[in-house]
Amino acid sequence: TSITSAKIQVNGVHLHYQQTGEGSHAVLLLPGMLGCGQTDFGPQLKSMNKQLFTIVAWDPRGYGQSIPPSRDFPPDFFERDAKDAVDLMQALKFKKFSLLGWSDGGITALIAAAKYPTLIHKLVVWGANVSVTQEDVRIYNGIRDVSKWSEKVKKPLEEMYGHKYFAKTCEAWVDGISRFAEKSDGNICQQLLPDIKCPTFIIHGEKDPLVPQAHAEYIHKHIKGSR
Repeated sequence: TSITSAKIQVNGVHLHYQQTGEGSHAVLLLPGMLGCGQTDFGPQLKSMNKQLFTIVAWDPRGYGQSIPPSRDFPPDFFERDAKDAVDLMQALKFKKFSLLGWSDGGITALIAAAKYPTLIHKLVVWGANVSVTQEDVRIYNGIRDVSKWSEKVKKPLEEMYGHKYFAKTCEAWVDGISRFAEKSDGNICQQLLPDIKCPTFIIHGEKDPLVPQAHAEYIHKHIKGSR
């Protein structure tokens, strides 16, 4: 089946999304930092079972083709993304849906599942964290300068954004996420984990260079019945 690409107005911005499949189980794919549906989920849009699933991949505000506005990182940017994501799915007339989120999209998915429990069917997150330590800040600062990124990771983002927006937004992300470490417990959304009631599956890469494994273990421990 073909992939639809469109924009819809949600919370005062025009959000871009891609949609494919005609299955009864609706799934929203949530990309990571600087990512969008196409950069992060090309293979899933192409290969996920189109009979079982209706698949939606979105570009959060300021990312991908959901520009304008330019991306910014106020203290509540994860909550804002969670509300945008849920409101997007409701605008598309999905009554209940599952969330598949990676990295920042995983954090957004955790918040959405906790805050909108009646709407979320199932949850899968990978490469996510719910707090920021001083060690994390050190790791983030290692990717602040995009000119040091590997060509493979850098190229699709540079093609999408142009070098200037890409470089500026990456620096703003490092500053935005590092601010969580200024709190005593580095908290992003730890207190919300017990509110997640849907079946939850947590995946983590042993060699994840950006998110240490302890983060995944913490999420697993604090979401009842998660795997």
